[in-house]
Amino acid sequence: MQQPGMPLFPKKGRLANKDDSQLLAMYVQSRDMQVLGELYGRYMHLVYGVCLKYLKNSEDSKDAVIQVFEKISIEITKHEIGNFKSWLHVVTKNFCLMELRKKTQKTTIQAEEISNIFMENKAEIHPIDREDKKLEEALSTCIKKLKDEQKQCILQFYYENKSYREISILLKLDEKKVKSHIQNGKRNLKICLEKQK
Repeated sequence: MQQPGMPLFPKKGRLANKDDSQLLAMYVQSRDMQVLGELYGRYMHLVYGVCLKYLKNSEDSKDAVIQVFEKISIEITKHEIGNFKSWLHVVTKNFCLMELRKKTQKTTIQAEEISNIFMENKAEIHPIDREDKKLEEALSTCIKKLKDEQKQCILQFYYENKSYREISILLKLDEKKVKSHIQNGKRNLKICLEKQK
């Protein structure tokens, strides 16, 4: 159900019968905002719900729905997306986290299962769900212990939501190296956090 006062992304007859993956492919190829509007409109209420959960303010959340839409219109073409709904959930959470950081300069982190703390595109276990000061401090300590390139790749990928390509350009590294640094960094963080635990 649409939230009062929220923007409306009307369904288009020719698009309503397309599934998410078809719409995703159509948008990547055409950059047609009506196609993206149809796809986003299916999950706009979920985006609003996530924003409301973190921002705790309906007006800020409504604004965030528009900003997330604008953000994904660019980000979609930079990522290989297997499940749009899960990816959108992660992007929305990251957006909310960044908004909260602007106000508080602090982050909160959850990890029911430390071994899964940095699972990519895993919406259910993403590192911002629950306040846990001890884990936040432990994670911060472990990130500082990483080798410099692993640390830079982890921070830019997870905390600044940059793509492999963007990181490779910024750090002047091959994309495969960036991916390797992230995977190795995740493994080292897991080991470090388990020792901290």
